[in-house]
Amino acid sequence: MSEPKINMIIARDICSSWRKHAALVFVLALAALLLPECGYAQSLTLDMGKGATDVGTTSHLIQLTALITVLSLAPSLLVMVTAFTRIIVVLSLLRGALGAQGTPPNTVLIGLALFLTFFVMQPTFEMSWVQGIAPMLDGRVDEMEGIKAAIEPFRGFMLANVRPVDLTTFYHLANLQPATVPAETPWRVLMPAFMIGELSRGFEMGFLLYLPFLVIDIVTSSVLMSLGMMMLPPATISLPFKLIFFVMVDGWQMVAGGLVRSFGS
Repeated sequence: MSEPKINMIIARDICSSWRKHAALVFVLALAALLLPECGYAQSLTLDMGKGATDVGTTSHLIQLTALITVLSLAPSLLVMVTAFTRIIVVLSLLRGALGAQGTPPNTVLIGLALFLTFFVMQPTFEMSWVQGIAPMLDGRVDEMEGIKAAIEPFRGFMLANVRPVDLTTFYHLANLQPATVPAETPWRVLMPAFMIGELSRGFEMGFLLYLPFLVIDIVTSSVLMSLGMMMLPPATISLPFKLIFFVMVDGWQMVAGGLVRSFGS
């Protein structure tokens, strides 16, 4: 078959397909015009309660907005008021001290940090549930009272682990007088002070974890230099010795136990 005939056949098929699509679009448009009520979505209504006045509706909207905001920030808030910060910092520094090229992976490291956090925070979580969340769900207290009672156990945990010097620093930065009663410490002072203290303690523990592995690196480098193997990377040779040393002393049990015991009640 010659090339002009092939081109004519292709053009005829394209025109036929275009006519079919045009007819389908025309039918759909005609149906939309004949049935206009089908072209509108169902209206969205939000029930704010029976007999809600304008003031009551506004109050409910503000509460709903605040709840959505809190839920969106919940992961960050839980990190800031729990043991997660110190644990993940120590585990990350431990991985760097081993020099195992991303082993354990981030997923395993974060998972271990989360489970250790739940282990440490379980008494606080239970107290928060009993004092605030359960009464709020049962309708014995309103939302604001329930939330206030639920966060008080976290305040107690943070006060038990915050450093006084950090509290003094943030009181000074906020131009506030220190609270006479620890339970009255403002959240804007307590939370950053707690975070700074957690980072400091995490770095201190990480430094202690680095020391034995640093000694292994120094010894390995010295031996390689004395043997004239200066072109051989010391990290490659020292890694197996680091791993076997960590396994022989049951390092994971020691690190996990030390992290859990480092928190006050």
